[in-house]
Amino acid sequence: MKSFLLKTFTWWNSQTFGTQVWTWLYGEAVGEDEFGNRYFRTKGGKIDPSLGFERRWVIYPGYAEASTIPPSWHGWMHHTVDTPPTQENYTPREWQKPHRPNLTGTPGAYRPPGSTLAQGQRPRATGDYNAWAPGD
Repeated sequence: MKSFLLKTFTWWNSQTFGTQVWTWLYGEAVGEDEFGNRYFRTKGGKIDPSLGFERRWVIYPGYAEASTIPPSWHGWMHHTVDTPPTQENYTPREWQKPHRPNLTGTPGAYRPPGSTLAQGQRPRATGDYNAWAPGD
């Protein structure tokens, strides 16, 4: 019952019931990435007359967070490339870092030195500015 209610009333928790039906009727699976995101397009790559190109969508395994889409799939989703990553032989270069989702708002977010949220002691002010005083 909980699963049914979540699919009916929440869009941020995986897929809604409507998306599940739409995918079943009109979609074909294209692939899956290392985060468990599943990618779909219209059956046979059919062009949507209202858009002028094929529809492409992703179903997240849990919480819908767009920053979990890796760069290779991002290019395909936004029609930058026509070939999905599952159909090409690509090996990442040794200088490329693995994809990380956006960590803003989480404990893993970047906090520069001097931030009130950073760990430890804040560095002293260097005196590189003059404070405003009335009458100046």
